[in-house]
Amino acid sequence: MDFYHTQEHSGLPTLHPQRLRVGDAVALVSPAGPVAQARVEMAVKVLSDWGLRPRIYPHALEKYSFHAGRDEHRAADLNDALADPEIRAVICNRGGYGVQRIIEHLDFDAVRRDPKLVLGFSDITALHAALWRNARLASIHGPVAAQLERGGLTNSSVKHTLMSAEPVLVRADPAEATVSVRSTGVAQGILLGGNLSMLSTSIGTPFMPDLNGAILLIEDVAEAAYRVDRMLTHLRNCGILQRLAGVAVGQFSEPAGAAGQISLADVLNERLGDLGIPLLGGLSIGHGDPNIAVPLGTQAILDADAGTLLVAAACR
Repeated sequence: MDFYHTQEHSGLPTLHPQRLRVGDAVALVSPAGPVAQARVEMAVKVLSDWGLRPRIYPHALEKYSFHAGRDEHRAADLNDALADPEIRAVICNRGGYGVQRIIEHLDFDAVRRDPKLVLGFSDITALHAALWRNARLASIHGPVAAQLERGGLTNSSVKHTLMSAEPVLVRADPAEATVSVRSTGVAQGILLGGNLSMLSTSIGTPFMPDLNGAILLIEDVAEAAYRVDRMLTHLRNCGILQRLAGVAVGQFSEPAGAAGQISLADVLNERLGDLGIPLLGGLSIGHGDPNIAVPLGTQAILDADAGTLLVAAACR
């Protein structure tokens, strides 16, 4: 199927950044929680080995409260990276918490003038959502810089999404806890979403994307089953789930010591299974290992019968 000649979401053109090439400069920023310097330095080594030129931004290693520096410093680093014509990708050092405190200050005009790749997940979901809603930027839901020490499939998937214009194929993994979350059928639509908690708390803001006809990607970590039920019910009561084309379910986990009569997989099946749309769990996307990088804001095909998610590249 030709992804690139299908109808654009909401009638507006999607901004597709150019793929990275050897010699390109990439920014390492911390828009959310604080990160250990050693893990950022390891990311610098990995990216340098790929032939890229990573730059650690001035406030990236700061700590203030439970953030990587004050709001104004985190926003300044992010905006500086988005506006710098030499920078071709913005890689977030970690998730944690804090993006929602600064997204109102983002320079979306700079994004529209010079689209560049943006990579991250977890709390960075709020950034992906805002960039899509306000600039229609295709981005990458994938490992943060602090995870590049893992190597293996985690790293190879990041390199693929950053430096290739080829689609990404993710197969359901029988080892994943959500593999039993599944229906039948095939859906096509724009892949949007990410961390369920971030999506739930974005509802009602000017940074929540329109999910009408989309394939929704969801994942979360250390959330009790009842909390996942509550967030899905919130999306359902808002009428969001009923307008989806399909749901791609990544990795979910409960807090240590959590006990209940119903599992997370049971909750996901119960809250999503009666929507009458293709539903596919068992995708190694999220807080587990590996964490496979996938584009957001691009056309995707979710085949629940075959157990696959095929996603067009974010870059050209």
